[in-house]
Amino acid sequence: MRAEIIARNYAETLLALAERHGGADGLEQFGQAADELAELLRGDARLRQFLETPRVTADDKKAVLQRALAGRAPDMFVRFVMVLTDKRRQALLPEIAAAYRDLVDARMGRVRVHVTISHAPDAALQAEIGNALADRLGKTVIPTFTVDPDLLGGMVVRVGDQILDGSVRSRAAQLRRRMLGASLPPAAPAQPAAV
Repeated sequence: MRAEIIARNYAETLLALAERHGGADGLEQFGQAADELAELLRGDARLRQFLETPRVTADDKKAVLQRALAGRAPDMFVRFVMVLTDKRRQALLPEIAAAYRDLVDARMGRVRVHVTISHAPDAALQAEIGNALADRLGKTVIPTFTVDPDLLGGMVVRVGDQILDGSVRSRAAQLRRRMLGASLPPAAPAQPAAV
């Protein structure tokens, strides 16, 4: 089975656990715990290697994870991570966290968007962009912003696999393509010069 499918299955299980043991608050608490653990694994190569190596027993891995998560994550989330470790799926924690976040977002009617803009937006511009995208997409929008000074103006918005390119560079390229593809009217015959 592909890792994406396995991660999605575990994320669905985690979602069911979160709903059963905490309702809407549980969804967010489990999500935060999953995101923090995934970020820790992405940022710490030694911990990732420790968890992925077959030379370390599952019990040792579980002991380390239990100490790391004690008091920082819901008990049911910790149990879930212990089962993952028993099943030797702990390396999939970042993928499970991402799939879980997607499931919770879908359940809550929200969408995460990545906005690339030419200059650092202030809070008012961020709110304006977020509201405009929410109106267009019909969902609550959670935007993240990246500054790319190579953009001349406008912005590029990524929503999942879809890209909405409203940059000046993109508009100029579209205009150029239209101009090059346009058919010109026939040239008028030249008039003889008056003497």
